[in-house]
Amino acid sequence: MAASHIFRIMFVNQGKVYEVYARKVSHGDLFGFIEVEELVFGERSSVVLDPAEERIKGEFSGVKRTFLPLHSILRIDEVKKQGTAKITALEAGANVAQFPMPLYPASPGEKK
Repeated sequence: MAASHIFRIMFVNQGKVYEVYARKVSHGDLFGFIEVEELVFGERSSVVLDPAEERIKGEFSGVKRTFLPLHSILRIDEVKKQGTAKITALEAGANVAQFPMPLYPASPGEKK
């Protein structure tokens, strides 16, 4: 039996860093987007609820798959086991920042 894959996807959305877990990640059919399917969240059977995870779970409730812009992806890792999905504030003084750039270069005859 093949081992199930779990991916941790970290991306930036509206000034916050989202960390979600999913079973399927691919480049998808939309140019410039990463397709994320089968989002995985913690079980609700526990008595202690994590408000951060409940917030992100509520945001993605009813979502079959989501398409994330390629330039918003910080990192995708294949992990052995699922962690806690969370949303954290983007640090203002972080050493690493995204550099905005077009996904494809302008054609030679196109004016800038």
